[in-house]
Amino acid sequence: MDYQIINEQSIMIKFEPQIDPETFKKVQQIVKYLEQQNIEAITEIVPSYRAVMIHFDQTKINAKELIDTLNLDHLDIDNIEISESSKVVRIPVVYGGEYGPDLETVAEHNQLSTDEVIKLHTEPTYLIYMLGFMPGFPYLGGLDERLYTPRRDEPRVRIDAGSVGIANNQTGLYPQDSPGGWQIIGRTPLDVFDLNREPMILYAADDNIQFYEISENDFDEILATKHQPDFDMERWVNVQDEY
Repeated sequence: MDYQIINEQSIMIKFEPQIDPETFKKVQQIVKYLEQQNIEAITEIVPSYRAVMIHFDQTKINAKELIDTLNLDHLDIDNIEISESSKVVRIPVVYGGEYGPDLETVAEHNQLSTDEVIKLHTEPTYLIYMLGFMPGFPYLGGLDERLYTPRRDEPRVRIDAGSVGIANNQTGLYPQDSPGGWQIIGRTPLDVFDLNREPMILYAADDNIQFYEISENDFDEILATKHQPDFDMERWVNVQDEY
């Protein structure tokens, strides 16, 4: 663990550079530690894959005082217990064609067939490290390295909501229409983010996502019925409490 004073009102605590569950666990442990300290001058705690940003009110405390108060030079977080989510949210996806225009690009880049790409993409459960970029966008870890593919040279002006993509060593899901440069391999017809639903987002940071393949007919059925009062969300979104 290391830390860096970013500016007069921010400190960043950093861990190992790799993205993996062990590093993320340390991030969670430091977040819990910070919350336990209940320091009034801390205004925001922002976790990411491998770091935690601490924003504070500089009129109440300066960076040096906060570092000393938190004992960052001698802090041992290994014994801080956290509750790790075992929730797995299974999300239906149509792969390829108009729904996944970059599926063949990912296959060619990795010398795989499109069926192999789909198989490798649907097998893992992906840990949600954080939500960001837009409401409900999950940053996922656990992509098979055989699927690593660079971003597009030219980002698209519009990517449809529900699109599932790959960018370098990450996979993710666009909850809303957006510009973007990820390689789009499929799309879910579900609204993973809905302001009129409780909860608004189908998943949370520290949950897990698993994608499963559906047919175009299934896609059309969901699209046609998802806003009806009797739509059976549980039929399509299988939530498991453990895996």
